[in-house]
Amino acid sequence: MKKAIVFGAGISGKGAEKTLMKMGYEVYLIDDKIGIPSEDSMKILENEKIDIFIKSPGVPYTKLIEKALELNLEVIDDIELGYRYKIKNGILGKIIAITGTNGKTTVTSKIKELLEVAGFRAKVCGNIGYSFSQTIMENPDLDYYVLEASSYQLENIKEFKADIALIVNLAPDHLARYKNLDHYYDTKFNIGINQKEEEYFLVNTSCAEILKRIKNISGTKFYLGMNKTEKDEKVWVKNEKILYENEIVLEERLASLKGKHNLENMLFIVTVGKILNISTEVIREFLYSTGTLEHRMENFLKYGEVQFINDSKGTNIDSTKFAIEAFHQPILICGGYDKKLDLIDLEELIKNNVKEVYLIGDISDKLSEGLLKIGYSQDKIFNLKTLEKVMEKLKERIDKNQKEVILFSPATSSFDQFKNFEERGKIFKELVKSYFN
Repeated sequence: MKKAIVFGAGISGKGAEKTLMKMGYEVYLIDDKIGIPSEDSMKILENEKIDIFIKSPGVPYTKLIEKALELNLEVIDDIELGYRYKIKNGILGKIIAITGTNGKTTVTSKIKELLEVAGFRAKVCGNIGYSFSQTIMENPDLDYYVLEASSYQLENIKEFKADIALIVNLAPDHLARYKNLDHYYDTKFNIGINQKEEEYFLVNTSCAEILKRIKNISGTKFYLGMNKTEKDEKVWVKNEKILYENEIVLEERLASLKGKHNLENMLFIVTVGKILNISTEVIREFLYSTGTLEHRMENFLKYGEVQFINDSKGTNIDSTKFAIEAFHQPILICGGYDKKLDLIDLEELIKNNVKEVYLIGDISDKLSEGLLKIGYSQDKIFNLKTLEKVMEKLKERIDKNQKEVILFSPATSSFDQFKNFEERGKIFKELVKSYFN
């Protein structure tokens, strides 16, 4: 019997374990909490004939992985495994693969919903909370697998390719993981690394970092952007309308997804719909009526005249910038894991656009010091470390009869205090309801 190691028992690791067992492998699941302890895993690697090594995306490159590579073992991830399972078993459903720094979850979710409205069988998978390999293994009859891929999940691509691949945008992020920004951006382009002419790569001409890397694209390029340029975009924005080859698809003011960032997201949703021959009427009606996602600019509670917005998915500076600029002088709650990024852009954004700021997490001291250096008033800074203390302070200070927007958009990851952004958003909403409902 062939043998495999799966390192990390998160969603993708558990999914990979199930897929490998279906493929006839004996699987060693390495995880200090629920699997074989990592201290025992080196002995397995050295004493057993291991045929394949699956690394979960959140797992760092430890000595165990270095040893696997030294032994010339193939180290891949759940996405690569799922693709190989699909090919080996003749599964015909097509793959739409989405990555990017901001907006990828919205684009992924809404493409899947649009496909269903149009009568296709589709599921989301990958970074959105479902193992890619397990989704394919358990659902071999789907028309489309709509895959959200993080840069971590794209690091060990070998054979994987998508029928439609896209990068929503690129912005600084994850420098605690990558050598520099070029390393991070180049990793994102692995999403289209094996495409041929019969597959599409959607190119956002409004993103300079994407345009710099056009030579990395091997599939057929399909240009879209916020403006018409020399690239002759097929989908673009003109007079607050989204056009496809001079046909008006929708008016921005009537779309249910609000904000400049969602306008960019809708360009991709429209483009995928058009490539798949979904009618303009179906696309338009869908984008006029679809709901917002939880933890993404989620307008979830009103306390008198005070509106609470849950944007826990704001995990980087660009994402929080979009959120702040959607309101006039909001009260901002932000902070979390230190990604080792320069915070000056966030500090300037807060200084120019935020009424008061309540800081939490690992970067709270760093952000507080930076704000003071650029002249943001000490009276507007509340460095409280935890969400519960923020709620206590807001309860003291907020007048329910005065119009305010309280925006929770952390501008960084959650790993210092929470399991993920979903848990962070859920706890934020629970705390708000307990203090203000």
